[in-house]
Amino acid sequence: MSESLVTINANRILTQANNDTQVIALWIHGRSPHTQRAYRANAERLLAHTGKRIADTSLSDIQAFADSLSCLAQSSRVQSLAAIKSLLAFAYKIGYIPFNVGAALQLPKAKNTLAERILHESEVHRMIDLEPSQRNRLILKTLYFGGLRVSELCGLRWRDLRSRGEQGQITVFGKGEKTRAVLLPASLWRELLDLRLRAGDVDPVFRSRLNGRQLHPSQALRIVRAASVRAGIGKKVSPHWLHHAHASHSLDRGAPIHLVQATLGHASVATTGRYLHARPTESSGKYLGG
Repeated sequence: MSESLVTINANRILTQANNDTQVIALWIHGRSPHTQRAYRANAERLLAHTGKRIADTSLSDIQAFADSLSCLAQSSRVQSLAAIKSLLAFAYKIGYIPFNVGAALQLPKAKNTLAERILHESEVHRMIDLEPSQRNRLILKTLYFGGLRVSELCGLRWRDLRSRGEQGQITVFGKGEKTRAVLLPASLWRELLDLRLRAGDVDPVFRSRLNGRQLHPSQALRIVRAASVRAGIGKKVSPHWLHHAHASHSLDRGAPIHLVQATLGHASVATTGRYLHARPTESSGKYLGG
């Protein structure tokens, strides 16, 4: 055996964890709280199903686990199995398991339901116009005009906001631990300044009325859901639907795709391009006789 191969094998023996609990903790470390909860739940679901340690889990165990998820929506199955593949790849990477059995698992294809979650402009404006609370109305407008994710909105501090002439700029620390700057329309910027009153730089922009701390994502969900019901939208609208709406509506109005990508913090222009496919403006079917 060559000296380099001996070194590789020796390094693999030096595992970074001694049990499943430690592996999972290392795996989710540094991720967003939402991702941590979801990943941990999927890992615990796998372990409960197999009744085995991660190190003793075989490909057939993973396949049987995949079959047990048939009652879930296709998108949920994909997310769950993708998390398990990530866990096993991580366990192999740190030397906890000698072979990554998850690498051979094929993920099911999920139906693209993005088009079903894009609101019409009139629906978004009804949600905003019918919202009686100033704070809640600004939450809706900041989600929509800023294209923010709910975690980004809830994490905003006044120090993240600055004036840019008549407009405003917010600095967002978002998905993938990336920082981006987003411009806000002048009218929204003035409304946000009116909301500040005597708040300090480190204070949250959007406070919970229960304890004065930063708004929790679950509270933002309730605000958005109530606004959608008030607007007569018969769907379970979430804050992320306003993120989708920003992308789709700005592209419909001619915004350059790379600008939309930068504003929303998408990792690649391909992600932003999904919105073009979700709501196409042309179809060859238009050219067929009726």
